[in-house]
Amino acid sequence: MEVEKLNAWDKLTPAQQQQAHQFATGYRNFLTQAKTERQAVKLVIEAVREHGFQPLEAFSRLQQGDKVYQSIYGKALCLAVVGEHPIEQGFRIVGSHMDAPRLDLKPNPIYEESGLVFAKTHYYGGVKKYQWAAVPLALHGIVITAEGKTVNISLGEGADEPVFTITDLLPHLAKDQLDKKIREALKGEDLNILVASVPVGAQNVKARVKANLLEILHKQYGITEEDFVSAELEAVPAGAARQVGFDKGLIGGYGQDDRACVYTSLQALFDINHPKMTSIALFADKEETGSAGSTGMKSNLLEDFVSELNALMGNKFEQLSVRRALRRSKALSADGTVGFDPNFPDVVDKYNTASLGGGVVISKYSGVGGKNDTSDASAEFVGEVRRIFNQANIAWQSGELGKVDQGGGGTIAQYMARYGMEVVDCGPAMLSLHSPFELTSVVDIYSCYRAYREFFNY
Repeated sequence: MEVEKLNAWDKLTPAQQQQAHQFATGYRNFLTQAKTERQAVKLVIEAVREHGFQPLEAFSRLQQGDKVYQSIYGKALCLAVVGEHPIEQGFRIVGSHMDAPRLDLKPNPIYEESGLVFAKTHYYGGVKKYQWAAVPLALHGIVITAEGKTVNISLGEGADEPVFTITDLLPHLAKDQLDKKIREALKGEDLNILVASVPVGAQNVKARVKANLLEILHKQYGITEEDFVSAELEAVPAGAARQVGFDKGLIGGYGQDDRACVYTSLQALFDINHPKMTSIALFADKEETGSAGSTGMKSNLLEDFVSELNALMGNKFEQLSVRRALRRSKALSADGTVGFDPNFPDVVDKYNTASLGGGVVISKYSGVGGKNDTSDASAEFVGEVRRIFNQANIAWQSGELGKVDQGGGGTIAQYMARYGMEVVDCGPAMLSLHSPFELTSVVDIYSCYRAYREFFNY
């Protein structure tokens, strides 16, 4: 008997359908404002403070119901609501990631050519490079000056603010380009952002447009060309997240992988006040580049956070307590996955792929080829998660990331599983994943929120 695909809208009452659209409004606002991992962390901290969360250092002792957070270099974040049971019995963890594919400015980015000034970039994460040409881009990030001052830059989002762009060939002269494989149509070194075109007034100056730009940057931001060496500036698609379709049932915008799961798990945690097990929402960085670095899941950020919780609860045998707590935990690796796209049916196994509007997706494993770089959840834990969702009447579906030998990808699940905890991938299906304009379903986003909330409460 073939498993019938359901439409998640059918599982919602009219009142719940209205709630789903209202929830999507808040989510779109978050997407619009959280264009970088630093901005996402800042927004989350502002929100958690309003909901009674305090930084770790504010506590001398933790008790049931306390709400705590820890920022990791302003790029990753751990939140917890202290539960009824001792932490040695484990946690309920929902882990997602803050970062998204983008273009990072190189340390020496600015150059002038033929009266135009460009900024050189190094793409971050898995991108189709051609998608980033001929679209409006905004610039966000920080610059550390020679004096150690931090300068925040956010330009290109307001209606009266300039945007930036990467130029592309007109089709009339693109014969050679169109004959290339699509991955070679634009190379990494071609992703140079057009940033200026007006020369400085003095005619005896070399590189007059660049000179004018540097004057503008120094006047507006107090930065010099050398300061770009100590900067983190990200070029991202400009503009707000939008409703998509006549029925407004889809959400379009940049960075939904994986800020969809950041927002939904955050809102789910806000509904948790006195859980049985301590509930942790984990927002990591660097997932799109392999989870390395001090803010990625290959670091000890989760173990360090749990160690801090353990110490603030006055537990002895700290190392053993922490290891027991992590080993006995249960986790959802909250990340987006591929949704079936009728325009590209051949890259997926139609019997094992998720659909937009089908509810939250459970993926037993991810990885590449022969399940490389995956934790592959146990059948027992997948069954447990199914029961949680079914008992709460939450729409869910199963899916994997494309045909076996078509490609693939990983999540942070494997880096949580290394502690011995049970973990399974669980998030929304998406179309145009990793593009400047990703698509999700309103009802799937709402289903994720409800699913994470039930998991925290379990």
